[in-house]
Amino acid sequence: MDHKAEFKLLVMEKLGKDIADKIEWSMPRLLCIAGDFTKFDEYAVKQINRNIELIRYKKYEDDLILFELVNATTASQTTIVSDDGTTKPNVYKTVTENLQQADKELQDMYYSVRDFILNLGDDIQEKVLKYYIAFKKIRNFACVEVYPKSKTILMYLNINPDEVELKEGFTRDVRNIGHYGTGNLEVRINSKDDFEKAKALITKSYDEN
Repeated sequence: MDHKAEFKLLVMEKLGKDIADKIEWSMPRLLCIAGDFTKFDEYAVKQINRNIELIRYKKYEDDLILFELVNATTASQTTIVSDDGTTKPNVYKTVTENLQQADKELQDMYYSVRDFILNLGDDIQEKVLKYYIAFKKIRNFACVEVYPKSKTILMYLNINPDEVELKEGFTRDVRNIGHYGTGNLEVRINSKDDFEKAKALITKSYDEN
């Protein structure tokens, strides 16, 4: 954050100006990857008002590495610093706030999606983060966001968009588009019909991750 110009130049050189212009500066994330962490490490990151994730890796034989999320700390940010140095209020609401403010129809839709995901297997973990709800086995296979104003559930699935027939208004390739959740395929659910179509994609992401 102290070297925005240098970082933007590096992105521009490697990925092009269009990508550099889309850098999201408001919520940077720090990923710490190590063989293990102490209790002091876990305590220390909780005292820092930053988005920090501790990820433990384990190597199995010669061709398999397991990455396990040990701890995730989310910053409570009230302002956003723009490129020109000015600040503005952070108007983004948390996923919990959005879910609370959603009407009954959207809430029912979300819980139907949630129940479907959790019923895919006993190995699924659910984690409520600041802006999305993650569902994972070894890694995230579905990240869900709720938007009450547009009555929309956005889902990011960890599958290759090239393997899916993209449909405008329903599925989108977001490999080069900034978004909160992990996953390269965006699925937009506005109705029960959308949810029915999404089930096969959710299952595919679960099976592949």
